[in-house]
Amino acid sequence: MSDDTPPQPERLTGAPHPRDTPRLIGQDAAEAAFVEAFNTGRLHHAWLLAGPRGVGKATLAWRIARFLLATPLPQDAGMFAPDPAQSLDISPDHPVAQRIASGGEGGVRNVTRTPHPQTKKMRQEITADDIRALNGFFQMSAPDGGTRVVIIDDADQMNATAANALLKMLEEPPARTVLLLISHQPSGLLPTIRSRCRTLPLRSLDAGEVAQAMAQAEVPAGDPDALTALSGGSVGGAMRLSLLDGETLYADLLALIDTLPQMDRGRALKLAEAAGARGAEDRRDLTFVLIELLLSRLARTGATGAAPEPQAHRSEAAILQRLSHDAHRARVWADLAATTRARARHGIAVNLDPAALVLDTFLKISQAAR
Repeated sequence: MSDDTPPQPERLTGAPHPRDTPRLIGQDAAEAAFVEAFNTGRLHHAWLLAGPRGVGKATLAWRIARFLLATPLPQDAGMFAPDPAQSLDISPDHPVAQRIASGGEGGVRNVTRTPHPQTKKMRQEITADDIRALNGFFQMSAPDGGTRVVIIDDADQMNATAANALLKMLEEPPARTVLLLISHQPSGLLPTIRSRCRTLPLRSLDAGEVAQAMAQAEVPAGDPDALTALSGGSVGGAMRLSLLDGETLYADLLALIDTLPQMDRGRALKLAEAAGARGAEDRRDLTFVLIELLLSRLARTGATGAAPEPQAHRSEAAILQRLSHDAHRARVWADLAATTRARARHGIAVNLDPAALVLDTFLKISQAAR
């Protein structure tokens, strides 16, 4: 089996797996660069798919995997070589596509975080054992003498030992193998890893592209402009917002800060209790993401003299401009955004009561407004 289907740590219920996404929207330049390298015989052994979270890097990785396993290398095709490839598209009826869809393709291996063997809880990082397990995969013959593909999703989560283990593989790349490293923050990777990969940059999407991608995934788009503003042009982020009713939550947060400098404690308590409800971890996490986003948009408003565009809510601009009207206020909100992120991560890590953590965050916002 190419993919033993471990628990998927980053997958949101209701959103399709990137492996099952038929078309990649908004990343034509990245696809074209890979196809050109393939056609001209300059296929690098390692590629770094870099860009903001949720813009299609994993979808591109699986498209590349299908393409490489279904398409002979130009140097292997001989005198009967087909015409140069025009895209990464592979018919869903192709045997490789069907095997990948079922998890039964032996030529691809997907490396993600794995559960701890004793506690069965998902680890917070990719370990050296996860990387070294690839050695057995490399010792197998490539299917039909073709190419093997490794997807590391995502490389940012490798611990130091895992990164060094991967570096050894990049320095002595296995034959007929292409490694695809997915990274949201490539600057955090070892420089020696980055230098041994060819980078494929992926960009944030506009509202129209976000709407197209969500329609393809059959996830309700709501207001594409608002979702794009709140997600930063991330399809994955927009889907999370839609499936967790993030637009309504952001509107509620705006309504709460609109009561500043004397914050409506009843509103604050209601939002905190919703975030702290049993089994509401996704809601809790989204609440902190949107609080940090709101503080960041307050900071941008004060720094630039205008509310960010597009607006995430029809009343947003007026609220932001009232509370952040100069550079001094911008610094206050920017500092609070940074400390809020750190406090939230620490509080979640040590299992503080999430409702109390959210309520305390609201109190800090109220103090900053005064």
